[in-house]
Amino acid sequence: MSNELKQYQGPVWNEPIIMEMGYPGRRGVLFAPAEPEVRRQVGDVSALIPSAMRRKDAPALPEMSEPEVLYHYLRLSQQTLGMMGISLFGTCTMKYNPQINEQMAWRPEITELHPLQHEDTMQGALEIVHNMDLILREMSGMDQFVFQAGGGSEAAYLNCAVTRAYHASKGELEQRDEIIVTIATHPCDPATAAAAGFKVITLMLDENGYPSLDALKAAVSNRTAAIMVNNPDDMGVYNPEIKEWVRIVHEAGGLAFYDAANFNATMSKLRARELGFDACMFMLHKTFGTPKTGVGGPATGAYGCSAELAPFLPSPLVVRDGDRYRLDADRPQSVGKIREFLGNVQVVLKAYAWTRSMGAEGISQASDISVLSNNYMEKGLLAIRGVTRSNPEATTPRMEMTRYSLQKMKEETGVGTHDVQNRMSDFGIDPFWTSHEPWLVPEPFTPEAGEMYGKEALDKWIAVISRISDEAYSNPELVKTSPHNQPVHRLKLGVIDDPSTRAMTWRSFVKQRAARA
Repeated sequence: MSNELKQYQGPVWNEPIIMEMGYPGRRGVLFAPAEPEVRRQVGDVSALIPSAMRRKDAPALPEMSEPEVLYHYLRLSQQTLGMMGISLFGTCTMKYNPQINEQMAWRPEITELHPLQHEDTMQGALEIVHNMDLILREMSGMDQFVFQAGGGSEAAYLNCAVTRAYHASKGELEQRDEIIVTIATHPCDPATAAAAGFKVITLMLDENGYPSLDALKAAVSNRTAAIMVNNPDDMGVYNPEIKEWVRIVHEAGGLAFYDAANFNATMSKLRARELGFDACMFMLHKTFGTPKTGVGGPATGAYGCSAELAPFLPSPLVVRDGDRYRLDADRPQSVGKIREFLGNVQVVLKAYAWTRSMGAEGISQASDISVLSNNYMEKGLLAIRGVTRSNPEATTPRMEMTRYSLQKMKEETGVGTHDVQNRMSDFGIDPFWTSHEPWLVPEPFTPEAGEMYGKEALDKWIAVISRISDEAYSNPELVKTSPHNQPVHRLKLGVIDDPSTRAMTWRSFVKQRAARA
């Protein structure tokens, strides 16, 4: 099949927002009035609402039929970029989510579970949670996992809470008030450490792409509570000295936490416990084939730890007693709940199904393909004018993602990374991810192929970057004014930051409109 870039045009309709649609009296569903006997027993339903909670005016809702609502959102979905075919969204590990797993997760046996129902009536669900725990123990070497955390940041905070409880149990919490991270550590790690009351010490990168042992030794002291690092980091750099790092921290009396957000590159190749770590975290919504979505979910940060830290885990834990499973809530040293009940059980089910269907051999192959694809892409991308690689002094191969820079292009043409993002959508593919803030690399972009995309898709992605580079050097205004082939063209910068021109709800918009009238 030819890799020639085809002309692309996004669907365009003059579509109003839902609050501006509808006709008086139109309904999607008509509810039958209550039966006379029910009305006699219940009485006036409105009287059950306290007067202070009653609306003064009817809610301003659009009055529409069900097909009108369906067609409206269908058109919006067709205008939304979303995952249009190639989405190499770095550090998010955008995997294919098998539809059979989605169907299983939506079965009533899962969706209709009540978290307070008796455990005898939810043995199947508890067995799945317990079995996923066992799988992650095998993949990490840890002794216990819990799935309460609703994402990576919650799992990082849980680690800080466990760290706090552990040192408190030894009478050292007041002394051990520092957590060490690196500038390349995921931002949620230092953020949650600060939120948990710790001081954060940040190590800078050396020429080889990771901090030096001397820098670590200078930071470690009898005040060290823990170190929190991800390895490899989001630039694809793996720290080969990581065992020595853990030894130094342990020697000082601190704990070591392995943020395995980038585990896709190393799954089946290393185990956190064998590196010496006391705890680790996996993002089931990334590495284990469940949907990766924004705005907080559905997500699960699986947190695992050694037997020494297990007493501090949140409750309840799923344990097996003979042929049945039960919820263990009798945990006097527990740090308390991070999230309600068992967390997102549907995500655990999807991850369990994905892991079982892949098997050990499939997981190992997926890791190999991820690293291979990344290094294949690197060769193509570095041949493009204006593209350079982060940490150029580090000559070791990168893992499953590499961070690049468009600083050279920006200096020579005025076209920067956000301009290239906008222009990419004109070719019908998802714009790349740039970097966590603050930018360690100027004008960054970070693609991550993972294991799901074939060579043809990667070649097309590289070809799009190459085409945009040619445009930047020959006609930079074309790129700076993009997108041109999408339903919405470039927005006015700064408008969303101005309180007088933004509205987060329909009610605030109506108020603004009335104030301007």
